[in-house]
Amino acid sequence: MSDYLLSVLLGIVEGLTEFLPVSSTAHLRISEALFHIDLANGYWKMYTIVIQLGAILCLPVYFRARIVKFFFTFPKGERGDRTIFTHPMGLVCVAFVVTALPAFLLTKVIGKHLESLYIMGSSLLIGGIVMWIVDEMNAKSEGAGLGATGTRIHTWHLEDMSLGQAIWIGACQILSAVFPGTSRSMSTIAAGQIAGMSRASALEFSFFLSIPTMVVATGYDLLKSLRGKGENAIGVTQIDPHGWVVLAIGFVVSFLVAYGAVAWFLGWVRKHGFAPFAAYRIIVGAFVLAWASGLMH
Repeated sequence: MSDYLLSVLLGIVEGLTEFLPVSSTAHLRISEALFHIDLANGYWKMYTIVIQLGAILCLPVYFRARIVKFFFTFPKGERGDRTIFTHPMGLVCVAFVVTALPAFLLTKVIGKHLESLYIMGSSLLIGGIVMWIVDEMNAKSEGAGLGATGTRIHTWHLEDMSLGQAIWIGACQILSAVFPGTSRSMSTIAAGQIAGMSRASALEFSFFLSIPTMVVATGYDLLKSLRGKGENAIGVTQIDPHGWVVLAIGFVVSFLVAYGAVAWFLGWVRKHGFAPFAAYRIIVGAFVLAWASGLMH
């Protein structure tokens, strides 16, 4: 397989899985084995970071109108009832800080878990079960809709979130940093639903929270990759023209596929919920665990 075609396929995998609650890390690890590439190699390690940045870039582009509105209404909000801590921008910052500090301190633990197929498979499987249970718990309330009384859901719009919900979601997102395969998207969505948020509002907050979280995380990884020492480090001057083209293909494909995935996912969730993604996680998690145990050889 040519590097160009491989880059297209990896870009598609990253773009599809970055924002769906199925774990992009686990899918890239599976792709590594299927396509016989070494993602720990300096160039390919940097490549995975670059295509992840391509996927992340689609969010500020897709939500550009909402983001501009948030900037102009900060800190009081559209209705004038928000504060610096309860405005959507403030809530995103709070959740980011709650996640970032413990995740940074746990980098050594994270590093040990990254390569473990058992961790990824278990996280996919357990996360799928949790997601299914939580979504079913809220299904009746979702069906009743906005305005219904006595339901589990009391936050239907991102603009109505509380500071406590943001702190809770940020704390739950730490799991996705420590246990690859959990999925940052899954942990934030399920946490939001547990805290009384609707599917749509939990999903939207997950998208907005991922902008600072993933930009900082991938930026930090990219800096380490470029400035690090040893066989797995790589400098910009070491990349030949062929390597730059492969990087560019992956970046563009990841951006375009992620943009389409975000648009589709928002529409799907409002009507159908997360159960199909939970089932998919359970199936893939069982497959990965069987593979790690040698049953697939």
